[in-house]
Amino acid sequence: MGAQKKGATSRVSEDPEELARHPLQAILLADSFATKFRPITLELPKVLLPLVNIPVIDYTLAWLESAGVEEVFVFCCAHSKQVINYLESSEWSSQQNFSVQTIQSHNSISAGDALRLIYERHVIHGDFVLISGDTVSNMSLTQAFQEHKERRKKDANAIMTMVVKQSKSSQITQLSRLGTDELFMAINPDTKQLLCYEDKAEYSKGFISLDKTLIADNPSIVLQNDKQIMGYKIFTHEIHSSYAARIDNFRSYDTISKDIIQRWTYPFVPDILWKFCNKKVALSCSAQIGSFNVIGQGTKIGNDTKISHSVIGEGCTIGSNVTIEGSYIWNNVTIEEGCHLRYAIVCDGVIMKSGAVLEPGVVLSFKVVVGQQFVVPAYSKVSLLQQPTQQDSDEELEYADSSSGTVELPLDKLNGDVASDLSETQHGPASELGTGGVGYIWSIFEGLHDEEWRHSVAPILMDKLAKIMLDKVEDEGLLTQDGNVLSPSGELKSDSDDIGSHDDDNEVSGDDYVSFEKEVEATFLRAVHENVKVDHAILEVNALRLSFNMASVDCAGAIFYSMMKLAVESPHISASELHRNAADVTTAWQKLLKSFLHDIDEEIEVILKFEEICLESAKEFSQLFQQILHLLYDKEILQEDAILKWADEKEGADESDKVFLKHSEKFILWLREAEEEEEDCD
Repeated sequence: MGAQKKGATSRVSEDPEELARHPLQAILLADSFATKFRPITLELPKVLLPLVNIPVIDYTLAWLESAGVEEVFVFCCAHSKQVINYLESSEWSSQQNFSVQTIQSHNSISAGDALRLIYERHVIHGDFVLISGDTVSNMSLTQAFQEHKERRKKDANAIMTMVVKQSKSSQITQLSRLGTDELFMAINPDTKQLLCYEDKAEYSKGFISLDKTLIADNPSIVLQNDKQIMGYKIFTHEIHSSYAARIDNFRSYDTISKDIIQRWTYPFVPDILWKFCNKKVALSCSAQIGSFNVIGQGTKIGNDTKISHSVIGEGCTIGSNVTIEGSYIWNNVTIEEGCHLRYAIVCDGVIMKSGAVLEPGVVLSFKVVVGQQFVVPAYSKVSLLQQPTQQDSDEELEYADSSSGTVELPLDKLNGDVASDLSETQHGPASELGTGGVGYIWSIFEGLHDEEWRHSVAPILMDKLAKIMLDKVEDEGLLTQDGNVLSPSGELKSDSDDIGSHDDDNEVSGDDYVSFEKEVEATFLRAVHENVKVDHAILEVNALRLSFNMASVDCAGAIFYSMMKLAVESPHISASELHRNAADVTTAWQKLLKSFLHDIDEEIEVILKFEEICLESAKEFSQLFQQILHLLYDKEILQEDAILKWADEKEGADESDKVFLKHSEKFILWLREAEEEEEDCD
C-alpha cells in the first residue's frame, strides 16, 4: 500500500485560532534514499525522471497545490543542484498562493535525517503534509485533515495521520503491477489507530484473527502496540476511489505510466499538465503507431516502424523498420534502422546503431552507445559509469558531489568511433556493447537476481508467476501428493470441492462477490489494454480466487460479465455492431473463460449469468440473447448438453422466467434436431 503521512512537530501551538493563521505546509522529500533506479539515479535524481514525458516531481507538486497546500519545502540531498535548478527555472517558482522553497543537505542518508534537519530550521509552524517526491495521486485530503484536527483537539499525543490505500488483494496482481510485497498493517477498526506496520515478507502468514473472548478469558495475554512510542499515537485514513501510488521501482514506473496514459490519475495527465505543448511529430506514412502511445514533440519516425504501448520523448530520431514494444524512450535518443526494443528503458542521448536489439528488462543509462547488431541481454543495466562496488545508498551523494550530475560527452564523439578516445579506466571497452559501442554492462549482485525480474518493466515470466501462485497455495494449506489441498484445520479439500457450492460456514456474502467481480473486471481490462498474455491473466484470476475464497464458477461468471461489459462499452450504433463487439471480445479471450469452466453445471451458470446481464446491467443484449448463445456454442465455450439441460430446467419455470428460453427457441430446436440426427445415424 502506498502511504502518505502528515504529522506535527512538538513546537505546534495548541491554540486553534493561532493554528488557523498558518498556511498549510508540506515537506516533499526529493530523495528516496534508495538504489532501485540505478544506474540512472547515479546521474539524475529520481524526482526528475520523466514520467510520460513530465518530471515526476511535477505530478506531486500539482497534487499538493490542488489539495490546498500553500507552502512546500522540497528537501534535496543527492543531486540537489539539479533539483534546485529545475524548480527555479520551472513555473513552480512563480505560482501565486503556492510557494516552493528548497532545503539542501549534503550528508542526510535517510528520511529521519531529513526531518531532523528540517526541525532544526524552524520552518514548520503547524500541522503539515509529509510526502515523498515520487508520489502520483489525485485524492482529496479534506476529510483526512478534518479527522486529524479533531483527534488533535481531543488527544495531543495523536501526532500523525497516515493516509493509506489498500493494494490489490491478489499477491500476483500486486507483484505484477508494482513489483513489491504487501505490507503488514494492524489497524484498530474502531479508532483507526495504527498498531503495527511491517514488511509482510517477514511473516509466514499475512494476518491472524483473534476472537475477543480469547483475550477476555485469558488476562495474561497482552497485545503489544509497537507503533506507540513515548505515548505518541499514529492513526490512519483510508481512501478508496481515488488514485494514489508511489514509484518504487522500474515495474511501478511502468504501471503508473500506463495508468496516467489511461487517465486514472485525472486531472493530472499530460494533456492538462502540458499547458503549452507543440505536438509536431514527423511521422512516416508507413509507420504503424498502435494504441496507448505517447510521442514527444520534435520526434521523427521512419518507414515501416512499429510502436506499441510505449512512451517516446522529445527530439528522438527513430529509423526505418524499427520495432518498439512496451518501452520508454526518453529525450534525444537515436535509434537506427532495424533495431528491436521490447520492455526497455532508454535514457537521454542514447544511440542504438543499426540492427541492435534490447531484450526485455534492459535499462540503458545516459548517452550509452549500443553497437551494430549487438544484442543486449535481458535485464541488463548499462551505463557510462562503472558499477559501484557496494550497494549502499551513499553512492548517489558521492557521484553528485564529484560531478554535475550527468556524464557529459560531446555528441560528435558519440556519433563517431569514440573507443580510441576514451580511456579504459573511464569507459567500458567497445567489445562490451559490440562494434562502436560505449558503456559498461553491470553485473547482478549475488542474491539480487529475483529483484531484477520483480522490479523490471518486462512482464513477469510464466514460470515465475506459477511458482508464486504455488507458494501461496502451500502457504495457505499443505499440498498433498495427489494435488489436493490440506487446510490448516486438517480437512482434505479437493479441487472439485472448491468448484461446488460453499457450505454455510464459508458462504460468500454479496458484498464479497461484488468486490471480487470488480477486481476480476479490473484485472481483465488491464489484460486487454496492456496486451497481457492469456496464461498470465489466468494466473492472476486464480490468485484472486484464492484471495477471496471463491470457486471456479465464480471466476467464470465474473470474467463473462467483464467481457460482455467491454463489448457494450465499446463503440456501436446498432445491434449488429454490438454483436460484432461481443464476437471480437469472445474470440480474443475464450481461452481465459474456458479455463474456469470444468463441467456442464458451470456452463449453465454462465448462461444464467447472461440472463442476469440482459435483465439488469446490459439490457441491450436482450434482443441478441440467441445470437450470443450461438456464438458461445460455436466457440466451444458452451457444450450442447449444457444448453439443452438449461432449456429443460427452464421448461418447469414460471412464464416470467422463460423470456430468454423463448428468445432461443429456434436455436434450441436446431440443437435437438441435430442431436436426433446423430442418434439416428448411430
